Amino acid sequence: MADSLRILGIDPGSRKTGYGLIEHSGNKSRHLDSGFIRLNEKETLSERLFILSRELGKIIDRLNPNCGAIEKIFYAKNAQSALSLGHARGVILLKFSERQLPIHEYQALKVKQTVVGAGRAEKSQIQHMVKILLKMTPCRKIRQTHLLLLSPMPICGGHRIIRYNMN
Repeated sequence: MADSLRILGIDPGSRKTGYGLIEHSGNKSRHLDSGFIRLNEKETLSERLFILSRELGKIIDRLNPNCGAIEKIFYAKNAQSALSLGHARGVILLKFSERQLPIHEYQALKVKQTVVGAGRAEKSQIQHMVKILLKMTPCRKIRQTHLLLLSPMPICGGHRIIRYNMN
């Protein structure tokens, strides 16, 4: 796509971190890649964070995004989970910073509002809109499920960044 913007959306986790790469050009978006970095729960937190850093670095180098998008943390039921998630987010923010790539943070409500039009949208509504926005066909069911969970962040990022740059 000419004059395109490649956004790598990251869904952080201390056991599994998802990523999705979306390319935006004008008012069109298309999926380029998605997947997970799986981390062994038997490893220490520091070992998992090291592996996350190394693997995310490889993904960024391979996919060559213009920027990243990540969800802001607003609350967590479990303090230990929130702390582990915070560590993973720190690694992700650092990886983008090391490569001098901007990373945009969005609240979940803003992502839902941008993708669906309603900040309190259900997961099924978000998945439906992602299918429409990315013109997805009902093939590759397993891979598509992963994509539907990872794509709202870079879609939101693309629409917001492009709108900001036009003003």
